[in-house]
Amino acid sequence: MIERTLVLIKPDGVQRKLIGKIIDRFESNNLEITEMKLINAEREIIEKHYPAEEEYLVTLGKKGSDAGDKIKDFREQGMMIIKWLRSYLIGNDIIAIVISGKNAIAKVREIVGSTNPAKAEKGTIRGDFGMDDILTANSQKRAVRNLIHASGNKEEAEREIKLWFGDS
Repeated sequence: MIERTLVLIKPDGVQRKLIGKIIDRFESNNLEITEMKLINAEREIIEKHYPAEEEYLVTLGKKGSDAGDKIKDFREQGMMIIKWLRSYLIGNDIIAIVISGKNAIAKVREIVGSTNPAKAEKGTIRGDFGMDDILTANSQKRAVRNLIHASGNKEEAEREIKLWFGDS
């Protein structure tokens, strides 16, 4: 099934000049870049993109625990991560991309790799270019610099594409 999904190349990917290499990974896997723009992210869009919703906060908090961190309260940890993410992304350059193709959502997530670059397999974007990890980021009280965001499912992709590109 042909799907559309959203990818954001985060500030660390932009600053490290990895845009072309990242895009090449998608295009060489028969995915099409249908829309793309450079944006200096404003607070409003980032807060909508990373909402402080209960289930999402707990999921974020658990990632630290999965990485080996001792987390007492997943929701509280998730709130800190949201705060760090928003702080990192607001006011920085981001490349927003709509990618289309057969089973694009799952394929993009496979190409991107684990959200924790230290655990991402070689051959994935995060596994090959990632230089950070969740434990270090948590200990330094900052967002993990994992280069990229990729929508997790169809509903998320639709919501995020509309947020970043309007009714395209």
